[in-house]
Amino acid sequence: MANFKFKQTGRISFFDKDESSDKLSKLGNPLEKLHKVIDFEMFRPILETTMLNQERKSNAGSKPYDVVIMFKIILLKRFYNLSDEQAEYQINDRLSFKEFLGLSSGDRVPDSRTIWLFQENLIKKNLEEKLFAHFRHYLYDLGLYVNEGKIVDASFVEVSRQRNKKEENAKIKAGEGEELWNEKPRKKSQKDIDARWTEKNKQKYYGYKDHAKIDAKSKLIDTYEVTSAEVHDSQPIKKLLRENDKGQELYADGAYIGEPIDAMLRGKEIVPQIIERAVKGKPLTEEQKKNNHIKSKVRCLCEHVFGFITNSMNDFYINSIGLMRAKGTIGLINLLYNMCHCEQIVRLELLTIKKN
Repeated sequence: MANFKFKQTGRISFFDKDESSDKLSKLGNPLEKLHKVIDFEMFRPILETTMLNQERKSNAGSKPYDVVIMFKIILLKRFYNLSDEQAEYQINDRLSFKEFLGLSSGDRVPDSRTIWLFQENLIKKNLEEKLFAHFRHYLYDLGLYVNEGKIVDASFVEVSRQRNKKEENAKIKAGEGEELWNEKPRKKSQKDIDARWTEKNKQKYYGYKDHAKIDAKSKLIDTYEVTSAEVHDSQPIKKLLRENDKGQELYADGAYIGEPIDAMLRGKEIVPQIIERAVKGKPLTEEQKKNNHIKSKVRCLCEHVFGFITNSMNDFYINSIGLMRAKGTIGLINLLYNMCHCEQIVRLELLTIKKN
């Protein structure tokens, strides 16, 4: 047998960590890109005010983990769709995670229970709404919201499907879910009585909906509402609108068509650009088809948003129970999408400047 020699793989050098980081950068480390553009310290005042015990009288006892590091761990969970246990493991195992969090090899990593408690407290305090609004103001100050048209659309966010009896589902649908499984508290804690079944294009979904209003030019999420899956797309539209939408065009698919919505939009001086649908015995005219084609070119941009979340953020599927947790998790997903898209906008602008 021939005596082959192979490249050495076991030598350790002082510069190994730097070489590994450089290699990750060249391969395209998304966390590094995000960290270069987003200053996460902007969230510290909100996090410290809300998440830390302001009435603590001494520094005795166990010290809390840095709130910004904990917040970034929650974002890592959302970006890679990780469980608390997997988040703990991956932070200990992956160099890119440690560098994103600013941790060294000897630093202690929060365990899964600590991660769960931090996210649970964050969601119970509706902090995701404040963090989303704070970052939106930051984006406005940067001039990234163009405000030359808005798009509204909704996407399903599925959760683990429940296996209930027919009579149990009937009670849940009637809003009497709280009466169920009282004799089995552990089982009850695992039952989602807020999620709902619905059907679209002959496909069934179970969970919630993320209703979003998106800036048509920048493709940044401006406002959002979370509902159970059976709520019609058009129902939360009034909550999505804001004062600065006045005078803009609003693009939407045929689910939003109807005189009440049209009248409401015009009353707010918003120009409806809703795709028209043919009805039985009344097909679309050639002019309507032409107008629909023009509207669709803008409206379809919202698919880029939900497509990024599905493909680059490991799907629009969450492991949580109840509307409160779903609302918090979806809010964090929307916030993280805006961060990632902000990074893309800034990076592309810098590339354009370099080329010119």
